[in-house]
Amino acid sequence: MSTTGAHVPDDGAGGGAAVAVAVAGPRRPTWWWWQRRRSFALDVTLAAVSAIECSFEGATFADRTGILTGAGALLGVLVGAVLVLRRRWPVAVVLVSIAMTPAQMGFLLSLVGLYTLAASEVPRRITAALAGMNGFGTMLVAFLQFQDNLRDPDSSTSLRMPLALSVAALMALGLTGPPVLLGLYVRARRRLVESLRERADGLERELELLAEKAAERAERARAEERTRIARDMHDVVAHRVSLMVVHAAALKAVALKDPQKASASAELLGDMGRQALTELRQMLGVLRTAPAPVPAPAAVLRPDADAEGPSLDRLAALVEESQAAGMGVELAVEGAARPCGARIEATVYRVVQEALTNVHKHAAGAKAVVRLAYRDTEVAVLITNGPSDGSPQTPLPSGGHGLIGMRERVTTHGGGFAAGPTSDGGFRVSAMLPTP
Repeated sequence: MSTTGAHVPDDGAGGGAAVAVAVAGPRRPTWWWWQRRRSFALDVTLAAVSAIECSFEGATFADRTGILTGAGALLGVLVGAVLVLRRRWPVAVVLVSIAMTPAQMGFLLSLVGLYTLAASEVPRRITAALAGMNGFGTMLVAFLQFQDNLRDPDSSTSLRMPLALSVAALMALGLTGPPVLLGLYVRARRRLVESLRERADGLERELELLAEKAAERAERARAEERTRIARDMHDVVAHRVSLMVVHAAALKAVALKDPQKASASAELLGDMGRQALTELRQMLGVLRTAPAPVPAPAAVLRPDADAEGPSLDRLAALVEESQAAGMGVELAVEGAARPCGARIEATVYRVVQEALTNVHKHAAGAKAVVRLAYRDTEVAVLITNGPSDGSPQTPLPSGGHGLIGMRERVTTHGGGFAAGPTSDGGFRVSAMLPTP
């Protein structure tokens, strides 16, 4: 079906919503070109009122021109009923009202038609042209009517030519300008509402994307936290239990020969067990702590929760534990000791702890050296051990994650890590971490 004018949404409040539903949303049951029953009822009512008005005006026009009164009234009914098409063909409605201007017929038809035309999506140049034609026709008819009154000898009107022209122009402007301006305002408002709705939809989509990204970040953070906790559990359990296994083997060997030494070993074994339980309790306490009123990702991303425990000040105690287990290990410190940050110090501590644990597991009786160096912008640690001296190897389980965990810890803080065998059959582990 061809169209003379563009589709016009419902008038009044909710007009923009009707367009949005018709364009973007699911189609609703319609009556021809009406989107809602209220629109249909409004247009039919306006058309009925316009038909009644035009029928009286048509009968009056027929009396003045000598045409049958019934024919004039019927013509008026047909002309007024055209208003029911205003949403589908606004241009045609305005053209009909312009054509009926000489007959002084269709006052409501003209007003509503101009408003609908201005509020529709018809190009503005067409709206301006038709509004100008309507205004000019109204002014011309009004002027000729005043001229007839001037020529009527029985008329008491004494209007002169300039006054008649001015009154006609004002009348044309008053009948054309307000409906056109009102229609343009409704059209602009509808476009504004549509743009705001599109912007709101865009913001909603952006919020959904941000929520998805936040969920992904939270999931990554949880995975990183699980990995961190697994590393800490591995370090604590592997190191402490390894020492306890070594001490248990030594205790078994000297239990009958040297009861005093066996008692000291048993006491040391108990201390190590208690230390292991304390560190495990600290980590599990972090997991059981009630979450603070902050977003979940921030809580998950909390760096080393046990940063108060492992530190460079405790390296000497760590070395002494290995010495007490029978390992020949030395600690050498280069440079002036200084705070390096809780996370950096905890990382260095865990690297040394895991390296010494590996010596206990894989190089029984080997001598080890721990070198800690404080530099201008970094702290470095080197752990080397020689080959095993052939001492009986205490079987200890190994998951193969020690070196991987150390590398992850160091690289997380932007440091460098290296590990590998030495030329004399031993092993070396080195790490360098930047300091704040």
